[in-house]
Amino acid sequence: MKHSLAILIAATAIFILSACTSNPKPLKVLYWNIQNGMWDGQTDNYERFTDWVQHQNPDICVWCESVTLYYTNTAESMPQEERYLPDGWMELAARYGHQYVYMGGHRDDYPQVITSKYPIENVKRIVGNGQDSVVTHGAGWARIKYNGKDLNIVTLHTWPQKYSFGITKAQRDSSKAVSGGDRYRRMEMEYICKETVGESSNAAQEYWMMMGDFNAKSRVDNWFYKWPEDTTAFLVHDYIHSKTPYIDVIKETYPDKFFTTTGGKTRIDFFYCTAPLYKKITRAEVISDDYTTPVRNEQKISNFWHPSDHRPILVEIEL
Repeated sequence: MKHSLAILIAATAIFILSACTSNPKPLKVLYWNIQNGMWDGQTDNYERFTDWVQHQNPDICVWCESVTLYYTNTAESMPQEERYLPDGWMELAARYGHQYVYMGGHRDDYPQVITSKYPIENVKRIVGNGQDSVVTHGAGWARIKYNGKDLNIVTLHTWPQKYSFGITKAQRDSSKAVSGGDRYRRMEMEYICKETVGESSNAAQEYWMMMGDFNAKSRVDNWFYKWPEDTTAFLVHDYIHSKTPYIDVIKETYPDKFFTTTGGKTRIDFFYCTAPLYKKITRAEVISDDYTTPVRNEQKISNFWHPSDHRPILVEIEL
């Protein structure tokens, strides 16, 4: 009897220890360009936004364009002292269950913010060297430890225009004519990759993810676009595919499908990761539901959409 009781106690202890030390739920990572600090969310104190995020229950969020810039339903700039974000991110993130906030490097009002259920370590904030390589909207390399594993998270938002950065208005047309914007984004991407995943000689065997608004199309989608093969529009992603260990998660998961990430028919938001991480992905999708599907602003104010001009990407990982 004592022997049987000892076995039962030991088995119970092992079960409890296993339950406490394992994490059966997948890690959820949500990325979204929320356009001007969720311009649309100002109308209801971000209720729809935080309710939607809470429903998704992500562990990590990456937000592009994370600063409040304009008054609701206008293109009128909001003065610094009235802007809720970025200073309000701790308060806003708490509403959907996140207590940690990190902001990447930025030169302007378009930084990326990471919020998380787990502590976030800053590895590097990236803005370029200030001379021949300027990362216009900035980038960040953060690290989160999850189940004893280091997750390297690279966030970015590249130059959006057809002309190159740092030129005069008089030079814009000539810059467009030689694809100045595409070439500048290609420079930004090389700089960001060299400053992040390129810093590790063993990156292909590590857990890396890179996501953001790349403002560039990928050659892997050209069966849909049907553009000339030599277009400079593919320079950014050609570099990633040929010079880094990253895998395009959405394309690899759905090789025969095209998913727009904007209000139009373009995929310019990407979620990349290295092979060890990709092998553990159980779900990856561009979310287009009743809330996230972009709706053009009725007043045609600037290029604003509701709730954003981009769609979110959600990835679940079994670690």
